[in-house]
Amino acid sequence: MSRRRRALTSAVISAVLLPLAACGGATSTDAKDGAPAAPGFPYTVTNCGVKTTYQAPPKRVVTMNQHVTEVMLALGLEKSLVGTAWLDDRILPAYEKAYKSVPVLAEEYPSKERLLAANPDFVYGGYASAFAAKDGRGRDDLQSAGIHTRLNVENCPKGRATLDDVYREVRETGRTFGVPDRAEKWIATARTTVTDTAALLKGVEPLSVFVYDSGDKTAFTAGGTGIGNELITRAGGRNVFADLGKSFGDATWEQVVARKPDVIVIYDYGSTTVAQKKKRLLEDPVLKDVPAVRNKRFAVMPLSDVVLGVRAPDAIERLAAQLHPESVK
Repeated sequence: MSRRRRALTSAVISAVLLPLAACGGATSTDAKDGAPAAPGFPYTVTNCGVKTTYQAPPKRVVTMNQHVTEVMLALGLEKSLVGTAWLDDRILPAYEKAYKSVPVLAEEYPSKERLLAANPDFVYGGYASAFAAKDGRGRDDLQSAGIHTRLNVENCPKGRATLDDVYREVRETGRTFGVPDRAEKWIATARTTVTDTAALLKGVEPLSVFVYDSGDKTAFTAGGTGIGNELITRAGGRNVFADLGKSFGDATWEQVVARKPDVIVIYDYGSTTVAQKKKRLLEDPVLKDVPAVRNKRFAVMPLSDVVLGVRAPDAIERLAAQLHPESVK
């Protein structure tokens, strides 16, 4: 099983447990009795069922997945980071210098001991698996140790993730760290990017899209609840597995054949290259009559483009340019 599948499998289990851990709705606070709040505080936010009141911005932060690391870097908060973990692919060039200033605690998730050794007052997880209780990193466990947490909202139990959730993620993170103006500036720029791409695609007929993340016996693909589905729709596509009620999941190859995708979007990450994934698809006799395979219609997206984070607006434009190159140049 690939490290990504391990993370997502654990994330599904953790997501099921999250509502149970959060049903007390406890509010925590950074303030000592009588201590004045920082300017712009207190700030109270409920994140995936966990309610927290901050009297001041967190000062020692560990990010547990790349896409939340990039949220912090996009907001200019690298000096708050005392550790990071789990890089899926290359950090965006604009953030590389800042990223190199942050200690890497582990290739995947750090052990509880390694995490606590960084002495964080805040841990930010991109997937629910970042807070796996079985590994001693449950949100309740960390709260008991005086460490606040945030989970990327794509992993909150709810309906489909949308761009509004991206804006919410950035806005709430910016507010938590006392930089709401930076967050609003980013959101305004993001909205312009999305609007400009939509204008280019006006009147374009959507193409049917199958996402190939990984898999041999089955196809690990993008379902209908994750931000990946939203990106496909806004890029002028129609996810053929939008009826799969999760962010990622398995489909049979017979289902892929039956749904006749016009384009296959390959997610690029890990040790299996895009060329190897294309070869597997092109050489599978079961897929020979799939329009995307027959016509060799492929698009490629880095994994970090298709999870809920600051890449989403530009990712829509990049995917649209591959699906509809005649319209998006």
